[in-house]
Amino acid sequence: MNPPRTDESAAAPLLDARFRKRFAAQSQEFVLEVEFQAAPGFTILFGPSGAGKTTLLDCVAGLTKPDSGRIAISDRVLFDATQRTSLPVAKRRIGYVFQSLALFPHLTVEQNVQYGLAHLPLAERAAQASAILQAFRIPHLARRYPREISGGESQRTALARTLVTNPAVLLLDEPLAALDAATKAKIIDDLRAWNQAHLIPILYVTHSREEVFALGERILVLDAGHIVAQGAPHEVIAAPQQETVAQLVGFENIFDATVESVHPERGTMSCRIAGEGGPVVLETPLVRGGVGAALRIGIRAGDILLATSPPVGLSARNVIPGRILALEQRDVIVTARVKCRVEMEVHLTLAARDSLQLAPGREVWLVIKTHSCHLMRK
Repeated sequence: MNPPRTDESAAAPLLDARFRKRFAAQSQEFVLEVEFQAAPGFTILFGPSGAGKTTLLDCVAGLTKPDSGRIAISDRVLFDATQRTSLPVAKRRIGYVFQSLALFPHLTVEQNVQYGLAHLPLAERAAQASAILQAFRIPHLARRYPREISGGESQRTALARTLVTNPAVLLLDEPLAALDAATKAKIIDDLRAWNQAHLIPILYVTHSREEVFALGERILVLDAGHIVAQGAPHEVIAAPQQETVAQLVGFENIFDATVESVHPERGTMSCRIAGEGGPVVLETPLVRGGVGAALRIGIRAGDILLATSPPVGLSARNVIPGRILALEQRDVIVTARVKCRVEMEVHLTLAARDSLQLAPGREVWLVIKTHSCHLMRK
């Protein structure tokens, strides 16, 4: 593994960025306007397709020039519109691994890794390449060509080629999206180990909630060109405060609600959701706001249980009768749309669907735990 840099400026670099970039195409306009800091470690960029995640990386790398703002790594300015400063890509010391990897097909793995070290003496080039190949567990692939290695090995080669140059910041655009879970986990472990020794900011684009929790010390949620939430993953993803974020991270059921009563002795309150033919009342965790307060309730489809007869003896406080409107299989998950004065989405396994003999029109009961009802600002 390459030795970490020891000069003071590189010991703990901080990426500081605030910039704006406008794109206009015919009648449509897209504006990326962000302000954030990324300390050494993993900062996850999370959001829907078209939110601006890749454009953000391109602006930091110098592939796209912002219209205004400033981007710096500690005290080294990469871009400053006011000072008319814009370092070329080659001088930014930014490592960038694209989703497509872009390995050179006519070069071996070792030659790909050495590509960015052409300015070094041959012996030093070979030594650094050997160390990084060892760090990413691919020294045995040194003489092979990209067409002769697997997808996971290609990802390791792309990471090694980028990191052998000791970048000040690393940008990763969904680098592990095409890999199976086991391969992905091993590469994540090696990447984390490398960064523990080098301590640089890593901006990591992903659509995977699993990767967010596996890697991220911090997350930035982008939507329509703006950062709509940021913080620790367990705060932003597990307990989103905005409805936009809740929708992005998988709260399929979101409803307007009004506080009907509070039960401080139980640490709960009752919230009323208006529905066809009458309200649905849910017991939720107690939060600030008295009777009559308006809020939003989010419930993950995977947190709702289904029963085909009225359940008894449960700790769950919410048991709601309903009727299945439709069932749809998506890979190994079955999505059920259930009408219970309001319409809710429920996720089931294939085994649960079959064992319960579920079908459209079947009467069911929804079982929802109090703490599965997540409350958000309206």
